[in-house]
Amino acid sequence: MQRTKSISASLGVVITGGSAGLGLAMAREFLRAGDRVAICSRRESNLALALQVLERDVPGGEVHGMACDVSDHRQTAGFAAFAASKLGVIDRWINNAGTAGRMRRPLWELELLDIDETCRTNLSGSMMLCAEALRVMLRQPGSADEPLYHLFNMGFSSAGLRSSSTSVSHRASKRAVAIMSELLRQELEAAGNRSVGIHDLSPGLVLTDLLLRDATPAQKRFFNAMAETPETVAATLVPAIRAISGRGGTLRYQPVVFMLMKLAASMFGYRKGRFFDSDGGAVK
Repeated sequence: MQRTKSISASLGVVITGGSAGLGLAMAREFLRAGDRVAICSRRESNLALALQVLERDVPGGEVHGMACDVSDHRQTAGFAAFAASKLGVIDRWINNAGTAGRMRRPLWELELLDIDETCRTNLSGSMMLCAEALRVMLRQPGSADEPLYHLFNMGFSSAGLRSSSTSVSHRASKRAVAIMSELLRQELEAAGNRSVGIHDLSPGLVLTDLLLRDATPAQKRFFNAMAETPETVAATLVPAIRAISGRGGTLRYQPVVFMLMKLAASMFGYRKGRFFDSDGGAVK
């Protein structure tokens, strides 16, 4: 469990993949808290729409955006420079951008392009963004005792790996992201640098297009019990992210025991028909 502390000062926050789903919902919550936010999206049209939504929902909030494909090293470097120039100091960096792949199929039934895109976006993208974020944060005024700046990755724990029904390329790349976070913590410790904390961010199942892509009716019925809307998750995670302390660990939307309780309750009709009917159709 992460340690947190009360914080009210305005923060500089970077969210990759911030044009939809949880990324957009978190950007909105940070802006409502008075923070300065920079987001990116692969598509210029999605980015423009997201900026319009955020400016409408939080009038006067400071939000900046740039089109960026996180799997392209030239674009990741450009986005980091953009974010630093707009925000001044980057206090929180959240590597939210990712993909579950185009299909939930066995590895031998996936197109090679799908496998390559999933691994490059999730693992290579997160790793390159970590490198760029650390280059920025390590130049900022630091502390000898307590991390002032915090970087978050969305990797899979061992339990998450076992419970996911997505493709091998998605699960393997996401598990590797979590391993990368641990290795980064070790590197910072070995270098004697205590100004940056590296954390795993575990939002659980979030009801987004990414989660629903190629999902079966049975999986959608499972989501009724286990998934939450991006807005619900963001409302809990953002205050915790703002108040985070320590050099690393996992910040969860809900404790694992809560997830297990919901899973057990789902066998007795808990939240039945909440989002989807018995055929997997959306409930209005």
